[in-house]
Amino acid sequence: MKRKEFLKKLSFSTATILSTESILSSCMSGMHHGDTVVPQVNSGLFINPLKIPKTVSGNTSLVAQNTTEALMSSSKVSVLGYGEGILGPTIRVKNGENVNINLVNKLSDHTNIHWHGLKIPADMDGHPDQMVMPNETFNYKFKVNQQAGTNWYHPHLHESTAEQVTLGLAGLFIVESDEEKALGLPKDSQEIPLIIQDKRIKADGSINYQPTMKEIMTGYLGENILVNGTSKPFLDVSTRFYRLRILNASSARIYNLALSNKAEFYLIGSDGGLLFQPEPVRNVLISTGERVDILVDFSLAKVGEVVFLKSEPFFTMGNAQGNQPFDIMAFHVKSQATDTFKLPNSLLNFSKLSASTNIRSFTLTMDHMAKEGMHKINNKIYKSNRIDETVVLGSVETWDFDNSIGDEAHPMHIHGANFQLVSRMGGRNAIFPHEKAWKDTVLVGPGEKVRVMIKFEIKGKFVLHCHNLEHEDDGMMLNFEVK
Repeated sequence: MKRKEFLKKLSFSTATILSTESILSSCMSGMHHGDTVVPQVNSGLFINPLKIPKTVSGNTSLVAQNTTEALMSSSKVSVLGYGEGILGPTIRVKNGENVNINLVNKLSDHTNIHWHGLKIPADMDGHPDQMVMPNETFNYKFKVNQQAGTNWYHPHLHESTAEQVTLGLAGLFIVESDEEKALGLPKDSQEIPLIIQDKRIKADGSINYQPTMKEIMTGYLGENILVNGTSKPFLDVSTRFYRLRILNASSARIYNLALSNKAEFYLIGSDGGLLFQPEPVRNVLISTGERVDILVDFSLAKVGEVVFLKSEPFFTMGNAQGNQPFDIMAFHVKSQATDTFKLPNSLLNFSKLSASTNIRSFTLTMDHMAKEGMHKINNKIYKSNRIDETVVLGSVETWDFDNSIGDEAHPMHIHGANFQLVSRMGGRNAIFPHEKAWKDTVLVGPGEKVRVMIKFEIKGKFVLHCHNLEHEDDGMMLNFEVK
């Protein structure tokens, strides 16, 4: 049963209010017992070669369709993809290029594409209003005008985003620049895209997406972790630096990324591009929709060693997940290599925003007894025809995402603009290394208020929303218009 059908069947009429209260009471009593679904990837060997999505230019065609993929065994099962197999190609363009991508919808339902992280015209952004109906096409044309970085693309349909993304519609969109290339960062076979998703798998090996009321409240978690659509993947590496472009494309799961040998790795980029300088860390907490660009030095490992990318326990994001460690993928150190790459002292410079002219506050709450949409922003749920905020073109504003009374994590995403973090108050009470660059998604933990600063340079109607996709589909989204 689809989520929207489930909600329609769950009536909040007077005749059913007692049974509804019972359902909600049961849901709430189950929300405080650690991971609702614990990954099982530690049981079994990491014996499947990591699939690497093919790379295409910005002049291409994407076909959203039902297709097949072998996920958990050699038997192929039904999935969604932008071509043959799950997910889509990595689109790689250079800053300043014109993009011309034709979307063909061969699904039985409407779809579209949101170019997550790209600052492009509103009519190309993939707003929920911009639907491509079955057997129709839409031509996305825009010029890329932003610094080098790791972005991605996925459907953005009110009430159906989580289902389409979970079933396989997602891919990376990489922007390059001359300034980035001059840094001589690892490339070709030493530059690896990693799209991490958790899946719940049926007995026949296909993907199960049927969230219960509890899972709409907390987020839908899967027990199987896939990377680039590969279950229990491994990658052969040599004793040299590798660049890993990591995307959390799960619908709700948060990962605390670390290496099993406890080695440092270097953060070099986040959502909106590169940092000022490499930041040595031993872990990074990444919520759904966020990206991190990291360098791993395998010269510190011995030939024959296996190093795992894993998720370490964390205890700062409420009680729905985080208590269990698990492995994500394996790196097999297979050969000795002489590496000429030298870690640069500095990366890309960018200007800090200042002179904010307005402060807006967005209070994040959950109403357990709401007749529609439990997750709210400023006590509102999403309405397509309502403009919730109006912003002056060219202005710099300060936005506060206030989760100070909440007990759930909310990764907040803004369309049409990147932002810079100013502060985090309460909760973890810090700005973390991967948050020092341009961002488009920020994790707002329980008890936290996060302040960001934004410059609005593109006219039109956009949305801001929680990127926990169950929360988003539940209505945790607002429209804003820049004019």
